[in-house]
Amino acid sequence: MSDTPNAAPRASTLAGLAAFSGIVLIWGSTFLVIRIGNDSLSPVWAATLRLSAASAILLAIALLTKQPWPKGRALEAAVWFGVVDFGVSLPLLYWGEMSVPSSIAAIFYASIPLTTALLARAMGLERIRPLGLLGAIIGLGGVIVLFAAELRGAMPLVPLGAVLLGALTAALAGVLLKRGTPSSPITTNAVAHAAGIPFCLVASFALRETHALPATASGWFSLTYLTLVGSIGAFVLFAWLVQRWRVTATSFLAVLTPVLGAFLGATVRHERLATTTIVGAVVVVSGVIIANVADRALHKTR
Repeated sequence: MSDTPNAAPRASTLAGLAAFSGIVLIWGSTFLVIRIGNDSLSPVWAATLRLSAASAILLAIALLTKQPWPKGRALEAAVWFGVVDFGVSLPLLYWGEMSVPSSIAAIFYASIPLTTALLARAMGLERIRPLGLLGAIIGLGGVIVLFAAELRGAMPLVPLGAVLLGALTAALAGVLLKRGTPSSPITTNAVAHAAGIPFCLVASFALRETHALPATASGWFSLTYLTLVGSIGAFVLFAWLVQRWRVTATSFLAVLTPVLGAFLGATVRHERLATTTIVGAVVVVSGVIIANVADRALHKTR
């Protein structure tokens, strides 16, 4: 009986950790799957197809299950999240990865916890926690070590800038979503995905991309996986998690996913895996532990 009062918080913590782990597993694979899709589809057009399919499926699920629709601040947050994350960040990542190695993209995205901490503080949502900031710096350093062997040679500046801007806007999107009031993750994402479609479509036509359906099995696999798993699965979990965790803590997804992405890239696409990968992975995990476990313990004693 004495354990009963702690049962609900413990279950909530386990559910949060399960959601966090699930997103890491999904997003760790999306860098690779996006590159597979880029082999057969124009990049921003592929993002447009993904958003359109995900939005339609989420809408159907919401109607069938009679989910409540976001209103007021929740609706505003969902729209802004969709515009910034799906309308700006996603096409920048898709297009940039045509010319930038996935490892470099992963390093830029590993800066998201640092950017998120600063943005959340600037918007008055969360204060900067010293150990959280330290963990973010260590995590970013770990990702750089992870891909140290690939940080050589000239990189195309415009695609490089696109991926960097994609990382910055992804951080902003998470903070904007956090500003909203709690709402159904399913309807929130239905609205958000729909809000991003026009921006991707305009960008695709501006880039004069080819607009067609996938012509290969790998192209269909990429589109299907990114729609069902990468969009519907991961972003529903993400919206649920952001409502329950600090957005800065949630943003540490960005430093863990490259670790999995590196090993998947080496396994599936035979990308070079240097000996520094293991060292980098250990450093990344250490940073996450410092930021989340030690920081929580410190504040419990206050």
